[in-house]
Amino acid sequence: MRRIDEVHLRCPFYGSRKLCETLRAEGLQVNRKHMQRLMRVMGLESVAPKPNTSEPHPEHPIYPYLLRTLLICRPNQVWATDITYVPMARGFAYLVAIIDWYSRRVLAWRLSNTLDSRFCVEALEEALERFPKPDIFNTDQGAQFTATAFTQVLLSAGVRISMDGRGRWVDNVFVERLWRSVKYEEIFLHAYEDLDEARAGIGRYFDFYNLERLHQALGYQTPDLFYRGQLNHAA
Repeated sequence: MRRIDEVHLRCPFYGSRKLCETLRAEGLQVNRKHMQRLMRVMGLESVAPKPNTSEPHPEHPIYPYLLRTLLICRPNQVWATDITYVPMARGFAYLVAIIDWYSRRVLAWRLSNTLDSRFCVEALEEALERFPKPDIFNTDQGAQFTATAFTQVLLSAGVRISMDGRGRWVDNVFVERLWRSVKYEEIFLHAYEDLDEARAGIGRYFDFYNLERLHQALGYQTPDLFYRGQLNHAA
Protein backbone atom coordinates (compact mmCIF):
# COMPACT_ATOMS: atom_id res chain seq x y z
CA MET A 1 0.00 0.00 0.00
CA ARG A 2 2.86 2.37 0.70
CA ARG A 3 4.33 1.73 -2.76
CA ILE A 4 0.91 2.26 -4.37
CA ASP A 5 0.71 5.60 -2.56
CA GLU A 6 4.15 6.64 -3.80
CA VAL A 7 3.33 5.78 -7.41
CA HIS A 8 -0.06 7.50 -7.17
CA LEU A 9 1.54 10.73 -5.95
CA ARG A 10 3.94 10.67 -8.89
CA CYS A 11 1.38 9.56 -11.48
CA PRO A 12 -2.14 10.45 -10.22
CA PHE A 13 -3.54 9.65 -13.67
CA TYR A 14 -2.69 5.93 -13.29
CA GLY A 15 -5.67 3.66 -12.75
CA SER A 16 -5.63 0.16 -11.30
CA ARG A 17 -4.32 -1.43 -14.54
CA LYS A 18 -1.25 0.79 -14.82
CA LEU A 19 -0.58 0.59 -11.10
CA CYS A 20 -0.63 -3.21 -11.38
CA GLU A 21 1.83 -3.16 -14.28
CA THR A 22 4.13 -0.74 -12.46
CA LEU A 23 4.27 -2.90 -9.33
CA ARG A 24 4.68 -6.10 -11.34
CA ALA A 25 7.67 -4.56 -13.15
CA GLU A 26 9.20 -4.02 -9.71
CA GLY A 27 8.71 -7.68 -8.79
CA LEU A 28 5.60 -7.31 -6.64
CA GLN A 29 2.80 -9.84 -7.11
CA VAL A 30 -0.56 -8.11 -7.44
CA ASN A 31 -3.64 -8.59 -9.59
CA ARG A 32 -6.14 -5.96 -10.63
CA LYS A 33 -8.89 -7.08 -8.24
CA HIS A 34 -6.48 -6.84 -5.31
CA MET A 35 -5.26 -3.46 -6.55
CA GLN A 36 -8.81 -2.12 -6.77
CA ARG A 37 -9.54 -3.29 -3.22
CA LEU A 38 -6.42 -1.62 -1.85
CA MET A 39 -7.20 1.60 -3.72
CA ARG A 40 -10.67 1.65 -2.16
CA VAL A 41 -9.19 1.12 1.30
CA MET A 42 -6.73 3.96 0.73
CA GLY A 43 -9.31 6.27 -0.83
CA LEU A 44 -7.33 6.60 -4.08
CA GLU A 45 -8.75 7.32 -7.53
CA SER A 46 -7.15 7.98 -10.87
CA VAL A 47 -7.72 11.56 -12.00
CA ALA A 48 -8.36 10.32 -15.56
CA PRO A 49 -12.00 10.29 -16.77
CA LYS A 50 -13.67 6.91 -16.26
CA PRO A 51 -17.11 5.29 -16.13
CA ASN A 52 -18.94 4.25 -12.96
CA THR A 53 -17.16 6.64 -10.64
CA SER A 54 -18.09 5.88 -7.02
CA GLU A 55 -21.01 7.92 -5.77
CA PRO A 56 -21.19 10.05 -2.62
CA HIS A 57 -23.42 8.95 0.26
CA PRO A 58 -26.92 8.75 -1.26
CA GLU A 59 -28.58 10.34 1.79
CA HIS A 60 -26.23 13.32 2.09
CA PRO A 61 -26.96 16.61 0.29
CA ILE A 62 -24.41 17.84 -2.27
CA TYR A 63 -23.61 21.53 -2.50
CA PRO A 64 -22.70 23.35 -5.75
CA TYR A 65 -19.10 24.16 -6.70
CA LEU A 66 -18.53 27.88 -6.05
CA LEU A 67 -14.91 28.43 -7.15
CA ARG A 68 -15.15 28.07 -10.92
CA THR A 69 -14.90 31.80 -11.76
CA LEU A 70 -13.86 33.10 -8.34
CA LEU A 71 -10.66 35.15 -8.01
CA ILE A 72 -9.09 34.10 -4.71
CA CYS A 73 -7.10 37.09 -3.53
CA ARG A 74 -7.00 37.17 0.29
CA PRO A 75 -6.69 34.94 3.37
CA ASN A 76 -9.85 33.40 4.79
CA GLN A 77 -11.69 33.85 1.52
CA VAL A 78 -11.59 30.10 0.85
CA TRP A 79 -10.54 27.20 3.03
CA ALA A 80 -10.16 23.68 1.66
CA THR A 81 -9.75 20.19 3.06
CA ASP A 82 -9.03 16.61 2.07
CA ILE A 83 -8.10 13.22 3.54
CA THR A 84 -5.04 11.13 2.68
CA TYR A 85 -3.61 7.73 3.58
CA VAL A 86 -0.66 7.48 6.00
CA PRO A 87 1.41 4.24 6.10
CA MET A 88 2.82 3.00 9.40
CA ALA A 89 5.06 0.10 10.35
CA ARG A 90 1.94 -1.84 11.34
CA GLY A 91 -1.23 -0.78 9.59
CA PHE A 92 -2.16 2.66 8.38
CA ALA A 93 -4.08 5.80 9.33
CA TYR A 94 -5.92 8.67 7.70
CA LEU A 95 -4.85 12.31 7.82
CA VAL A 96 -7.19 15.28 7.32
CA ALA A 97 -5.91 18.84 6.98
CA ILE A 98 -7.64 22.19 6.57
CA ILE A 99 -5.73 24.88 4.70
CA ASP A 100 -6.24 28.50 3.76
CA TRP A 101 -6.31 28.41 -0.05
CA TYR A 102 -4.63 31.79 -0.60
CA SER A 103 -1.68 31.42 1.80
CA ARG A 104 -1.42 27.58 1.87
CA ARG A 105 -1.24 27.74 5.65
CA VAL A 106 -2.30 24.55 7.46
CA LEU A 107 -4.94 25.73 9.91
CA ALA A 108 -5.76 22.44 11.63
CA TRP A 109 -5.29 18.70 11.15
CA ARG A 110 -6.19 15.37 12.71
CA LEU A 111 -5.02 11.76 12.38
CA SER A 112 -7.35 8.77 12.78
CA ASN A 113 -7.32 5.00 12.32
CA THR A 114 -10.95 5.04 11.21
CA LEU A 115 -12.42 6.77 8.18
CA ASP A 116 -15.44 8.46 9.73
CA SER A 117 -16.46 12.12 10.00
CA ARG A 118 -15.57 12.63 13.67
CA PHE A 119 -11.88 13.46 13.22
CA CYS A 120 -12.76 15.77 10.30
CA VAL A 121 -15.27 17.63 12.47
CA GLU A 122 -12.67 18.02 15.23
CA ALA A 123 -10.18 19.58 12.80
CA LEU A 124 -12.86 21.92 11.43
CA GLU A 125 -13.95 23.06 14.89
CA GLU A 126 -10.33 23.77 15.87
CA ALA A 127 -9.73 25.83 12.73
CA LEU A 128 -12.87 27.88 13.31
CA GLU A 129 -11.90 28.49 16.94
CA ARG A 130 -8.36 29.63 16.12
CA PHE A 131 -8.82 31.67 12.95
CA PRO A 132 -11.36 34.09 11.42
CA LYS A 133 -14.01 32.10 9.59
CA PRO A 134 -13.76 31.79 5.79
CA ASP A 135 -16.33 33.00 3.28
CA ILE A 136 -16.31 29.63 1.49
CA PHE A 137 -15.25 26.12 2.51
CA ASN A 138 -14.39 23.77 -0.38
CA THR A 139 -14.34 19.96 -0.19
CA ASP A 140 -14.85 16.97 -2.43
CA GLN A 141 -18.01 14.88 -2.17
CA GLY A 142 -16.60 12.32 0.24
CA ALA A 143 -19.07 11.01 2.83
CA GLN A 144 -17.01 12.51 5.67
CA PHE A 145 -17.56 16.03 4.28
CA THR A 146 -21.18 15.64 3.15
CA ALA A 147 -22.21 14.25 6.55
CA THR A 148 -24.57 16.46 8.57
CA ALA A 149 -22.12 16.46 11.49
CA PHE A 150 -19.59 18.25 9.26
CA THR A 151 -21.78 20.52 7.14
CA GLN A 152 -23.82 21.71 10.12
CA VAL A 153 -20.70 23.17 11.75
CA LEU A 154 -20.11 25.27 8.63
CA LEU A 155 -23.74 26.30 8.20
CA SER A 156 -24.01 27.30 11.86
CA ALA A 157 -20.94 29.51 11.42
CA GLY A 158 -22.43 31.16 8.33
CA VAL A 159 -19.85 29.67 5.95
CA ARG A 160 -20.85 28.89 2.35
CA ILE A 161 -20.14 25.29 1.32
CA SER A 162 -18.58 24.42 -2.04
CA MET A 163 -18.15 20.84 -3.29
CA ASP A 164 -16.24 19.77 -6.38
CA GLY A 165 -16.89 16.64 -8.42
CA ARG A 166 -15.52 13.30 -7.25
CA GLY A 167 -12.04 12.60 -8.59
CA ARG A 168 -11.60 16.28 -9.53
CA TRP A 169 -8.30 16.57 -7.66
CA VAL A 170 -7.40 19.71 -9.62
CA ASP A 171 -10.21 21.56 -7.82
CA ASN A 172 -8.34 20.96 -4.54
CA VAL A 173 -4.87 21.26 -6.03
CA PHE A 174 -3.27 23.09 -3.10
CA VAL A 175 -4.23 20.32 -0.68
CA GLU A 176 -2.86 17.76 -3.14
CA ARG A 177 0.42 19.66 -3.23
CA LEU A 178 0.47 19.66 0.57
CA TRP A 179 0.06 15.86 0.58
CA ARG A 180 2.98 15.49 -1.80
CA SER A 181 5.17 17.68 0.43
CA VAL A 182 4.28 16.05 3.75
CA LYS A 183 4.66 12.54 2.36
CA TYR A 184 7.99 12.96 0.58
CA GLU A 185 9.51 15.26 3.21
CA GLU A 186 8.23 13.47 6.33
CA ILE A 187 5.97 10.41 6.15
CA PHE A 188 7.92 8.31 3.61
CA LEU A 189 11.16 9.02 5.50
CA HIS A 190 9.88 7.38 8.69
CA ALA A 191 8.26 4.10 9.63
CA TYR A 192 5.92 5.26 12.38
CA GLU A 193 5.27 2.47 14.84
CA ASP A 194 1.84 3.71 15.88
CA LEU A 195 -0.54 6.67 15.85
CA ASP A 196 1.34 8.47 18.63
CA GLU A 197 4.58 8.45 16.65
CA ALA A 198 2.74 9.49 13.52
CA ARG A 199 1.02 12.40 15.29
CA ALA A 200 4.31 13.61 16.73
CA GLY A 201 6.15 13.41 13.41
CA ILE A 202 3.40 14.98 11.33
CA GLY A 203 2.90 17.67 13.97
CA ARG A 204 6.58 18.62 13.81
CA TYR A 205 6.40 18.70 10.02
CA PHE A 206 3.36 20.97 9.91
CA ASP A 207 5.08 23.37 12.32
CA PHE A 208 8.06 23.40 9.95
CA TYR A 209 5.78 23.76 6.92
CA ASN A 210 3.88 26.72 8.38
CA LEU A 211 6.70 28.53 10.16
CA GLU A 212 9.97 27.71 8.35
CA ARG A 213 9.44 26.22 4.89
CA LEU A 214 9.78 28.94 2.24
CA HIS A 215 7.40 28.91 -0.73
CA GLN A 216 8.43 30.36 -4.07
CA ALA A 217 4.79 31.07 -4.97
CA LEU A 218 4.51 33.20 -1.81
CA GLY A 219 7.56 35.32 -2.62
CA TYR A 220 9.80 33.01 -0.55
CA GLN A 221 7.79 33.66 2.59
CA THR A 222 6.45 30.98 4.92
CA PRO A 223 2.70 30.27 4.81
CA ASP A 224 2.26 31.64 8.34
CA LEU A 225 4.13 34.88 7.61
CA PHE A 226 2.26 35.36 4.33
CA TYR A 227 -1.11 34.59 5.96
CA ARG A 228 -0.60 37.04 8.83
CA GLY A 229 1.03 39.67 6.65
CA GLN A 230 -1.85 39.66 4.20
CA LEU A 231 -4.36 39.86 7.06
CA ASN A 232 -2.55 42.92 8.46
CA HIS A 233 -2.38 44.46 4.99
CA ALA A 234 -6.12 44.00 4.50
CA ALA A 235 -6.82 45.55 7.91
